[in-house]
Amino acid sequence: MTSGITGASSSSAITNPNTATGASQEIAGNFQQFLTLLTTQLKNQNPMDPLDTNQFTQQLVQYAGVEQQLKSNDRLDSILNNAKASSAAAATGFIGQSVTADGRVANLKDGSAVWTLTPARAAKQATMTISDAKGNVVATQTKALTAGAQTFAWDGRSTSGFTSANGSYTIKIDAFDATGAQVSVDTQVAGKVDGVDLSGSEPVLLIGKSRLPISSVQNIGTGLST
Repeated sequence: MTSGITGASSSSAITNPNTATGASQEIAGNFQQFLTLLTTQLKNQNPMDPLDTNQFTQQLVQYAGVEQQLKSNDRLDSILNNAKASSAAAATGFIGQSVTADGRVANLKDGSAVWTLTPARAAKQATMTISDAKGNVVATQTKALTAGAQTFAWDGRSTSGFTSANGSYTIKIDAFDATGAQVSVDTQVAGKVDGVDLSGSEPVLLIGKSRLPISSVQNIGTGLST
C-alpha cells in the first residue's frame, strides 16, 4: 500500500464550497431592490390614497429574518470548515506513529497478526475465530483467558495447515466462564500508521490494509508486547 494521505490532495478536499454565500448575495440583492421599490412608491404615492405600508413592513421583517439566518449559516459553515481542517492536520500527525485502537481487524504481516484481548472476567474457554477480508473462516483456536489485558498472536497458519497471505483479518471471540455464562471480550489492535484517509466525515488511519477511525485510538506508542 502506498503510504501517505488519501482523499485530501488539495484544500478543497478538506473544506466544502460555501453554498450559503451565493444565497446571501442573492437575498441581499433582492433586499436592496425591495427597498428601492418601496422608497420609490412612497415618494410617488397619491396623498389622497396612501399606500398600505403594513404589507411592506411585514416583508421587510421577513427579509431581515432570512438575512440573519443566512449570516448564521455562513458562520456555522466557517466554524465547521475550520474544525475539519484542524482535524485533518491532527490526523496527518499520526503518520509514522504506533497506535493502539479499538478494533477487531488486524494486519497479518510476516507471519504475525496480534490482537489485545480484555475479557470482562476470566474465561475458562474462549474460541477465537479468524476470518479473511472476504469473510471466509481461515483459523480457529481455543484457549482460556485470564482477567485483564493480554495479547493473542496468530502466526498466519490456517486450520488446514496452509500459510495465509498477508492482509487484513478479523477476529471473533466466543468466551465462557466456569459456570457456562458468556464473557464479553474487548479487542484492540496495534500498529504503525502509514497513511490517513481524509475522504470521509472522520479521518481514518491506515495500518497496512487495516482502517481505524481516529476516534477509536486509545493511545499512541507501542502496544503490549507479544
